[in-house]
Amino acid sequence: MSADHPQSTRTARDAAPASPAPVTTGTPPHTASAAESAELAWVTRAGAVESRHIGSAVLLGPDGAVLESLGAPQRPIFPRSTLKPFQAIASLRSGALISQEAVALACGSHNGSRRHQEVAAAVLEAEKLDESYLRCPAAYPAREKDLIDHITAGREKTPLAFNCSGKHAGFLAATRTQGWRLATYTDPKHPMQQAVMTVLEEYCEEVPGVVGTDGCGAPAPSLTLTGLARGFSKIASATSRRDAEVHAFTVSQAMLDYPWAVHGRGEANTVVMEELGLLAKLGAEGVLIVGAPDGTTAAVKTLDGSQRANNLVALSLLAAHGVIDVDALGAVLKKLIRPITGGVDEAQVGSIRLSHTVLERL
Repeated sequence: MSADHPQSTRTARDAAPASPAPVTTGTPPHTASAAESAELAWVTRAGAVESRHIGSAVLLGPDGAVLESLGAPQRPIFPRSTLKPFQAIASLRSGALISQEAVALACGSHNGSRRHQEVAAAVLEAEKLDESYLRCPAAYPAREKDLIDHITAGREKTPLAFNCSGKHAGFLAATRTQGWRLATYTDPKHPMQQAVMTVLEEYCEEVPGVVGTDGCGAPAPSLTLTGLARGFSKIASATSRRDAEVHAFTVSQAMLDYPWAVHGRGEANTVVMEELGLLAKLGAEGVLIVGAPDGTTAAVKTLDGSQRANNLVALSLLAAHGVIDVDALGAVLKKLIRPITGGVDEAQVGSIRLSHTVLERL
C-alpha cells in the first residue's frame, strides 16, 4: 500500500458524485421468451397444478461439457449477485488485503446481521475509511431479530447492512491499495470495474454483453447462463485443481469456510454449503448457481424472477449426475422448500415439485 494514501477525511476529489444514470451499453440482452423456456417446477394444491415456474437451466460436467440443457441457457441474462465471486477475484487481483471472512462476505448477499456489518466495517477501518465511502444504499437488517436489535440500539439505516456491503468493501480495499479514485469505484469505466470485466471474460470465456446498473449501484454485466456456469465451475473446482488461480482458490475456500458470511444462518446458500459442501450463490430475479468441487455446475434462471423452485431444480440435476447423495439431498430440501400449508394448524395442502420436463432428465 502506498504511503501517500489520503486519510479518511474526504477531499474534493473523493467527494461522492451524484448517482450515475443507468448504464446500458452493448446490445440489449432480452432474456429468453416464454416460448423458448421450459417448465421447471410446479406448485400443486389438492393434486392439481396451481402455478408453473418456467425458465432455463444448464448442467455442466467437470470438463465444461453440457450434460443437461433446459429452455434457452444460451440466451443472455443479468446474473446479478451470482457474479460476486468473480468480483471478489477482481478485488483480490487488484490488491485487496482482506481476511477470509471478508472474502466470503464479498462473495455474499448477506442479511445484514451485526456480524455481517462488523466484517464489512473492519475492511473499511483497515484502510482508514468508513461507511460513508460505500456506494451501496443504506438498509436495515433483513431478519426480524437483527432488525429489532439494530433499532433498539438506536441505529439508523446503514450501507453496512445492505446485502452487497462486503462486495463494495472489497472494491474499496482494492481501490485504496491501487491509489485509484475512491468516489467513482462503481463507474463502469473505473479501473476496478474494468478488472471485473477482465475476470468475467477469462473465466466465462465470453465477452459480457449489455452492462446495466445493479440494485447496489455497481455495474451489472450480462452473460449467457451457460457462460455463467462455465466460469463458476472454475471457481468451485479451484480447491481441487493444481492449475487454479490462487485468488479463485481463496474465494472458493473462503465461501466453504465461512458460509454464514455468504448468506446467513439458516439461509439457502449457507445451508447448501454447510450441509452439501457445494458452492452456492443466488442472484436477484431468479438466478441460482451451484458448483461441486469437481466442477460439475448447475445454473438456473426462472423467467418470472422467483427463487422458490431454483434450489429444487439445481440440486436435483446435480444429484441425478451423482454429485449429491440422494438422502442428503432430501434432508436439505426439507429445510429449503417451504410446504404449501392451509388452516390454523398449517396442515400441508400442496407441494412444490419438479415438472415432468425436468423429471424426464433425471
